[in-house]
Amino acid sequence: MPQPPRKPGEPRKPGKPGKPGKPREPREPREPRKKIWVAAIAATTALAGALTALLLLLPGSGGTSPHPVSADEAQRLALARFRAYEASPAEVTVRLPAAGTGDGTITVRAVVDHHAHRAVGAYEIVDDTRTVQGLLAWDQEGIAVARPPAAAPGAEPGRTTARTPAPDIVTTAAQAVRRAGTLKREEWTRRPYSTAPLDRALRLVVSVAADRPDDAALLARSGPLWLRDERLDGHGYGVFSGPRPTQSVSASPADDSTLTYWIDADGNLRRVTARMSPGHYATVDFVATRVRTVVPGAPWTKG
Repeated sequence: MPQPPRKPGEPRKPGKPGKPGKPREPREPREPRKKIWVAAIAATTALAGALTALLLLLPGSGGTSPHPVSADEAQRLALARFRAYEASPAEVTVRLPAAGTGDGTITVRAVVDHHAHRAVGAYEIVDDTRTVQGLLAWDQEGIAVARPPAAAPGAEPGRTTARTPAPDIVTTAAQAVRRAGTLKREEWTRRPYSTAPLDRALRLVVSVAADRPDDAALLARSGPLWLRDERLDGHGYGVFSGPRPTQSVSASPADDSTLTYWIDADGNLRRVTARMSPGHYATVDFVATRVRTVVPGAPWTKG
């Protein structure tokens, strides 16, 4: 209760001695907050790492997005044309739509000699109404088509007499080379290249190789892209978009080259595709091993 006020000069009264209290028990030390934050950060980092690993395994993840070629990838791309030259003569198969609408197919099975810049092959055109087969040869200047055998006197309409012992129809690259070796120069009809898709695809076949590697640094600056990894016939290949035209080197990755290359880790060229028109492509497949077949001189030799 309140005490009466003290008079002036009156000494203070001694206070009452306090009762002895119980000793205060020591409190347990608290965990430092720093340790709690470290544990939380470690758990978050582990979760983020697990999510990143999962995303890399999923198709279309950021780790497999197209990108400008690295120095190693540029070197691999720079070797491709030279490797094709070294592997020559080699078998090649060309496939493309028979028409701009994509109805039907054209297939050419040939042997190409990049040292001579020549190729000979059998072609087959298939659509809804017909199948046309024949023999052709081409170089850097143009295309030659073998004339069909002339009809024998008195032969039934629609039937022809074949040159013995070579058959009229050839379907493989080896048959095409053997058949071409039996023909004379005048038995071919030559013409220059046109802008038709088949002509463009055949011209690509004889121009894709080079007798020396490309300059990797210069090639890298011309805008090629690494697109993805892919397997063909059980072997792994890097898929590359070729150099882009000068005016589009700085464009977006979507503005890619019309050419796409499949190249293995050693720089060997396995496949090239060329965009003929939107949605339509010519595919050129190269045999990985060199063949012994030699491209004959006709129709280029005189006489």
